Amino acid sequence: MKRAIISDVHGNLEAFENVLADIDECGISDIVCLGDTIGYGPNPRECIDLVTRCQVCILGNHDQGALFDPEGFSSGAERAIFWTRDQLECPNGDPAQVARRWDFISELPRNHSEGPMLFVHGSPRNPLNEYVFPEDIYNVRKIEKLFSLVQGCSFQGHTHVPGVFTERCQFLRPDQLGDGYLLGQEKAMVNVGSVGQPRDGDPRACYVVLEENRVTFRRVDYPIEKTAEKIYAIDELDDFLGDRLREGR
Repeated sequence: MKRAIISDVHGNLEAFENVLADIDECGISDIVCLGDTIGYGPNPRECIDLVTRCQVCILGNHDQGALFDPEGFSSGAERAIFWTRDQLECPNGDPAQVARRWDFISELPRNHSEGPMLFVHGSPRNPLNEYVFPEDIYNVRKIEKLFSLVQGCSFQGHTHVPGVFTERCQFLRPDQLGDGYLLGQEKAMVNVGSVGQPRDGDPRACYVVLEENRVTFRRVDYPIEKTAEKIYAIDELDDFLGDRLREGR
């Protein structure tokens, strides 16, 4: 059985629609979303409506920031959260739709487990907020602690940088994996990258396909300029949020 694992859509409707189309073309109907459907991007309502088709969806820190007062965000991210919250309130919209979207976000779990597989937004230790960056392989104590909380494999997002962490303190980039990464040889933490705001130097949307025990990374083109122009037209969203999409940073 094939499964798609996505994360960090961040209100980028164009990227999300193209990724979902790619998932459909792959013949995949089982989708897991690792959170941050909203935040930063110009289409939070539409992205929430689309993410409800996922079989599993968990809470991200930007999703939580829309529910409560955001903490630990940069000033630009905080402004985007407050704007996103206003869009979800949508005073001129259908009250039933408004309630349905808020109910969906408020009921999202912080993690999801299936046997030896753990699905989180941030890390096995702090599912919501902890970043695990590629350079953390040099922090052996941190990596050892994180892997002590993993039974087999953890799938996560949050950093927007795709790749595979191994117990041997390695970080394997997608371009180093060839036909993918085979799970089960040792514990692994898989960062699935970001649909809506990649930060690994590749501006294309990123997600993971899990088939049996093999993980493969897929990149999907989308009309970046269309999304960027939407961001520029919204005063509450920093222009930088549109600029960075072109560079994948």
